[in-house]
Amino acid sequence: MRQRDAFAIVAVLTVGATDSALRVTAGEQTAQTIRTGDPDERGYTDADFPRVQRLADGVYSYEQLRSAGSEKFTTVSLFVVTTAGVLVADGQGSVTETQRLIAEIATITPQPITHVVIGSDHGDHTAGNRAFPAGVKYFVHPTSQAILGIPGAELVTERTPIRVGQTEIEIHFLGRAHTGGDLSVYLPKEKTLFLSEAYLNRIFPAMRSAYPSEWVAAIEKAQAMNVDIYVPGHGFVDSPAILKEELATFRRAIVQVIAEARRLRAAGLDADTAASQANFGDLESWSLRSSQGATAIRRVYLELEGKLGNRAPLAFGP
Repeated sequence: MRQRDAFAIVAVLTVGATDSALRVTAGEQTAQTIRTGDPDERGYTDADFPRVQRLADGVYSYEQLRSAGSEKFTTVSLFVVTTAGVLVADGQGSVTETQRLIAEIATITPQPITHVVIGSDHGDHTAGNRAFPAGVKYFVHPTSQAILGIPGAELVTERTPIRVGQTEIEIHFLGRAHTGGDLSVYLPKEKTLFLSEAYLNRIFPAMRSAYPSEWVAAIEKAQAMNVDIYVPGHGFVDSPAILKEELATFRRAIVQVIAEARRLRAAGLDADTAASQANFGDLESWSLRSSQGATAIRRVYLELEGKLGNRAPLAFGP
């Protein structure tokens, strides 16, 4: 029998579309949680997913496994149940998986899905969007809209507050980060912030379309907000205390990647050579390091060379 992670929040965990649920109380010790994005190291199997947790009244996270080569990790969606419908932040990576998400939501509420926020425009969060009901209202950043072309979508350029039923929700653009149009969903009463792919919990910083220095700045904006629960777009949804710690750890991870690229460039290495020689220290054991490390070095080189259309790279503390 595997050892389950312990959570400091009261959670409802459902497996598949069954009626059985595991309730985890605040008295359990978070120290038992293994800090990794690898489900195998945590003792999970495919049968343990999808995983739904109640983070606050009407606020739920949804985790489903996906594969990248031989590695598995979770893709996270957030959904908010209100008296006038359901808001979903980020779908899943296929129609089938998004249909499964929709089916899980239906086990919790009869309310229809009325709003969808595009946190990340990448396919592992949007490829199943056509499974959402016709007529849902989409919110998307202009950069992501240029890629996705969603008819009738409302554009979010900075902060868009909405009210769904009795629930106050804010949609934020905290800056370019994992993509050029990352959006976050903030619930001020519940003090919960879903960061989509701007926060990867123990997943190596994936940078194929990232803005490395600006990503750090975006996380710092999130850290300055009045938030108790930070929800990642990949990696496990742990206790609020762990998630806050791991957001700081992830910020340091991006800084570490930038520093390694700076070091190699200062030594006169070209991007390809640097990508093959990079050593990321403790990040070497993180999920997706093998597939994302070289891409990250090349992306930071582009930023250092002024080829990402951004301001001069920033200097960061630890």
